[in-house]
Amino acid sequence: QVQLVESGGGLVQAGGSLRLSCTASGRTFSSSAMGWFRQAPGKEREFVGYIAWSGGITYYADSVKGRFTISRDNAKNTMYLQMNSLRPEDTAVYYCAARTAIWGTTRTRDYDYWGQGTQVTVSS
Repeated sequence: QVQLVESGGGLVQAGGSLRLSCTASGRTFSSSAMGWFRQAPGKEREFVGYIAWSGGITYYADSVKGRFTISRDNAKNTMYLQMNSLRPEDTAVYYCAARTAIWGTTRTRDYDYWGQGTQVTVSS
């Protein structure tokens, strides 16, 4: 079993930055690909980005490419999402997820474990 806990959400003005963290416990973190997803009110959960087990490969949704950066510190069992140039349309609950594989995917159904989510609100 894997437990994931997100932190770092909050309220920020458009153009600002936030860094989210996702700390894992339980299973071996370093052999798991990790992903970030988000869900706005009334919308389906959508893919934001993923990072492979080693951290050497990342992939992002077009909507965040160039603004968001995912990294991980396997020694700390923690993944990060650095969000810059935030826009009101980035407002959502952000979730981290882990899968029992070394490579990430964009599909929610491929992830086995989920955090409880952290709210990010971007004001205009």
